[in-house]
Amino acid sequence: MHDPFSPGPFGGFDFMFTLMPVIILIGFAAFFAIVAVGIARHIRNTRAPRRTVYARVAAKRMEVTGSSNMHHHADGAVHHGFGSRTDYYITLEFENGERREFLDVKNLYGLVVEGDVGYAAIQGDWIVAFERQPMTHMGHNPGM
Repeated sequence: MHDPFSPGPFGGFDFMFTLMPVIILIGFAAFFAIVAVGIARHIRNTRAPRRTVYARVAAKRMEVTGSSNMHHHADGAVHHGFGSRTDYYITLEFENGERREFLDVKNLYGLVVEGDVGYAAIQGDWIVAFERQPMTHMGHNPGM
C-alpha cells in the first residue's frame, strides 16, 4: 500500500509544496493581467479622439456581473455580502449600415430609445453624448 505522506513524485507533502506555489503564482499572474488589460483599455479610451457621428440607436443592452460571499466572524455571526456591477451598452448604426456597440459612460442609456437618430459623440469604445434629432414623416429620418 502506498503511503500518501512518503516523498516521491506524487506523494504527500512533497507534491503539495511543489505544485501549490505554481498554482498560486499562475493565479496572481492571471489577476494582474486582467487588471492591466482593464487599465490599458481605460487609458486607450481616455486618450482616443472624440468624434461626432450621425447615427441611429439600433439596440441597447445591459450586462450585470456580480459575486456573493459569506463571512463567518469569530463571535459566530455570519455576514452575507453581495456585490454587483451593471454596464450599459448602446449599439449605433451609422449611415453606411455599419453597426458598433459602445459602452455608456455618461448615463445615456435611460435617455435614448431604440430608433432614435441624431449626433453621437464617441470616444474609443465609449459613447459620451447623444443629441437626438427631430424625426420627420412617419418617424423616419431621411438621412438614415
